[in-house]
Amino acid sequence: MWYHTMSYLQSRLKNLLKARIIFQALQQSNFKTLFPLATHWHHTASKTQNFTWHQHEDHFELQYANTVMHFDYVWLRDHCRSASCYNSKTHQRSLDTASVDLCIKPKTIHVDETTLFFTWPDDHVTRYDLDWLVKNSYEGQKQKVIQPRILWNAEIYQRAQIPSVDFQSFLETNEGLKTFLQNFLLYGIAFVENVPPTQEHTEKLAERVSLIRETIYGRMWYFTSDFSRDDTAYTKLALDRHTDTSYFQEPCGYNNYDRAVINTVPYDIVHRWYRAHRTLTVELRRPENELWIKLKPGKVLFIDNWRVLHGRESFTGNRQLCGCYLTRDDVLNTARLMGLQA
Repeated sequence: MWYHTMSYLQSRLKNLLKARIIFQALQQSNFKTLFPLATHWHHTASKTQNFTWHQHEDHFELQYANTVMHFDYVWLRDHCRSASCYNSKTHQRSLDTASVDLCIKPKTIHVDETTLFFTWPDDHVTRYDLDWLVKNSYEGQKQKVIQPRILWNAEIYQRAQIPSVDFQSFLETNEGLKTFLQNFLLYGIAFVENVPPTQEHTEKLAERVSLIRETIYGRMWYFTSDFSRDDTAYTKLALDRHTDTSYFQEPCGYNNYDRAVINTVPYDIVHRWYRAHRTLTVELRRPENELWIKLKPGKVLFIDNWRVLHGRESFTGNRQLCGCYLTRDDVLNTARLMGLQA
């Protein structure tokens, strides 16, 4: 047994010695293919930073600021902020993404305090600040805190006792505007009080938040119950819960009144739609999900049509109402300028 083992070992040694020249002639890339190199975690500790990174075969992994992040190598090359790849004045990229090799991998990676340096096969160097990577990574975005939203009903809203914002404070102070936007983002509705009851002041109020959106109703709409348009809104009839402009290419939401003929789906799917419609309608008409408010001259209501439906009861007498549509992007941008994570 011992003899056979020694003979086997001697034979293997001779074969390895004979193969030595062949292995030396192999190119490094082929050698790596035959014998993949082990990958290791790199730990870096400086006076100000403590992080680890790992160069995987198909991506780069970074652990920093209590976040584990993964970056595709093409992404790392594509987002390079060097002068030849990115115009820092216009904040636009100069690098043609389609020119990046989809199999690209960094030739070397090294660290200098808070900066990672990636050297690519063409010797181009990309540098990333660690905090920038945290902020712009997928994992970092998932942890990003946005302005909270509350799923509410009438009882929750009334119990919260959300105060209205005064007209002058809204127009003249950032504090008033920020308070209004916080309420609006939180609940999807917000009120401004003591507004002079004119179309001009209502327009001025709206422009403090956003650009006013031009529609088929004009820039500002102003109506009473005179049926001047073929629209139920221009009557004294009740309006069921709805959102506006559902007939636009970029609609605000659902509107039962303006629903067109359903002629693009087969009968079996149509029936499923009616069942879903019934379920939704039952929920919308539950009294606990309705907040009834009597608007008076001087009180302006802002509604997020992506979150909250609106309607009215039938009425008698005369009523005049003016309003407009705002661009959602501009409302959210104003909130961000106020320091809110909208």
